[in-house]
Amino acid sequence: MRRNTVVITTVFFILAIFAWAGWANMEYRRQAVERLLAGASQGVLVPSPDTGGPEYISPLNGKPAPAFALDNLSGSKVSLASYKGKAVMINFWATWCGPCKVETPWIVELRDKYAAQGFEVLGVDTEGDDLKASDKAGWAKAEANAGKFVTEMKVPYPVLLDGDSISADYGGLDDLPASFFVDRNGKVVAASVGLTSESDIEGNIKKALED
Repeated sequence: MRRNTVVITTVFFILAIFAWAGWANMEYRRQAVERLLAGASQGVLVPSPDTGGPEYISPLNGKPAPAFALDNLSGSKVSLASYKGKAVMINFWATWCGPCKVETPWIVELRDKYAAQGFEVLGVDTEGDDLKASDKAGWAKAEANAGKFVTEMKVPYPVLLDGDSISADYGGLDDLPASFFVDRNGKVVAASVGLTSESDIEGNIKKALED
């Protein structure tokens, strides 16, 4: 009986050490991320404490989403402020972006699934990121490309133009697609860069919908 007690005590002791080591490792990662973000104007990719894979951490997390007002495909101004009280996914994309074409059907599906709960998507086109303001023909072509994409993908949510004009406010957008999930109070609760999974997108939508 005593031997069994010793064995059980030893096992629990070893498990406790592993648990502490795991916690310490996660705490170290958290502190490292905080140090990186303290002086960063852009997001950083860090190993996820859950999966070990890359996780995008934005310096906007926990902060109000930068305000903007951009033209939609009909030429009307659409502002982020007009969606106050809703959970919003701000999705930066471009027609030449392959991963954007992959994730758009997922976003359409998820938007329809959660719209009744007060969720909306704002698709922000960055098609004209290399165009000068005076290049009217270039802007017209970019707008036509965006309109064609929206029609082909059956996008039901607002699509806004000239996303490059606000890209600096959202961390520079070195890669596309880039999405920011904003809660009902206008605060960024999650962000992602590059192609993720549909389940990851849905998880971030649920975070934005939480009160």
